[in-house]
Amino acid sequence: MTTRILPAVGDPDAARSVSTLLSQLPDAEPAQPVTDSTQLVDTLARLAAASLDELPEVVLVHERIGPVPALELVREVALRFPAVGVVLITADASPVLFSAAMDSGARGLVTLPLGYEELASRVQAAAQWSLGVRRHLGTGAERITGPGGTVVTVSGAKGGVGTTVTAVHLALAARASGRTVALVDMDLQSGDIASYLDVQFRRSVADLATITDISPRVLQDAVYVHETGLSLLLAPAEGERGEEVTDRSARQVVSALRGRHEVVVLDCGSRLDSANAAAIEMADTALLVTTPDVIAVRAAKRTVRMWERLQVRKAEEIVTLVNRHHRTSEIQPPLVQKITGTRIAGTAVPANFKELAAVVDAGRLHELDAKSTVKQSLWALAGELGLVQAAAQPGKELTRASDRGSLGLRRRGGGR
Repeated sequence: MTTRILPAVGDPDAARSVSTLLSQLPDAEPAQPVTDSTQLVDTLARLAAASLDELPEVVLVHERIGPVPALELVREVALRFPAVGVVLITADASPVLFSAAMDSGARGLVTLPLGYEELASRVQAAAQWSLGVRRHLGTGAERITGPGGTVVTVSGAKGGVGTTVTAVHLALAARASGRTVALVDMDLQSGDIASYLDVQFRRSVADLATITDISPRVLQDAVYVHETGLSLLLAPAEGERGEEVTDRSARQVVSALRGRHEVVVLDCGSRLDSANAAAIEMADTALLVTTPDVIAVRAAKRTVRMWERLQVRKAEEIVTLVNRHHRTSEIQPPLVQKITGTRIAGTAVPANFKELAAVVDAGRLHELDAKSTVKQSLWALAGELGLVQAAAQPGKELTRASDRGSLGLRRRGGGR
């Protein structure tokens, strides 16, 4: 039986060496190497969306792959595509690294410089393991293998442009259409989702920062089930604890959430740190919110350029939302698109803060009137981004969460 192999090697010389050896393996079908972590995950997600049978049996990850570190990439592939055998290529053959690779989900380790016998042995073992998993999963594999839920990050060009309001209503729209939704406050120092939704809960994303394997039970204890049905993972009450959340822990949190929810919305605020950068890089959609004024649009341009320099996100992969739009504004969405080089959302949110004032002050943003033009625009945006199963109507919110989940968390966590 033919073994399909997808190498992930960033260095051109190493890629040629790997490809040459793979071409000599019997019954092997090596693909063209992918050059970075983003390309690897995107390729696997695309194949998984078509069919489990389209996924390669073996993925080779070179130790110098980037921008995501090799072990973190191995962990992400193992979590999102459990029917794929991952083999790490590294110059370090120490027991410590071997243990770390196995803990991350690798099925084998090949040392540099590459040797034919070792490579063939590790690839064969990983392929046999992959085939065994696929036989075990059977016809249900299509359902549980693949990219998981849709992840959307919402970032602000600067403070005060409406990032949190946008994130909350995208999540509410997705939930109202019947999807399971997690809303995460990744504005780690000054997140306000708890205030907007009138929630008091002692757990936060920082409580997951030191956990190497986030089990469903651990995740459940950290999540607050809101009355709307949203699963909330809040920012820490003490802003300094935000430093505990690293890029590695952020990746683990996002992977765990997307494995249990159909939609994951992350409010990343306007400040970029390593945790937010990791979330934005992993996201299916990165939304950047700006207002139609010179200061905010300049800030949006700076943000886009910074993301590109740090290899977080390319400009053409960013969707920009123009908030507080008015048809008489001198700065219109096409100009914002030209300045930032991003794709502009087809929906612009009108400037009508009066509609929001009462619910914001009361901490009941989820009770915004269905006739609100702001709400209607944000829910239309959710449809544009593919977060709803059908056209979610602002007047048909789900107002009742799972009683057992909500009460259980409140008993343990001291909710309202």
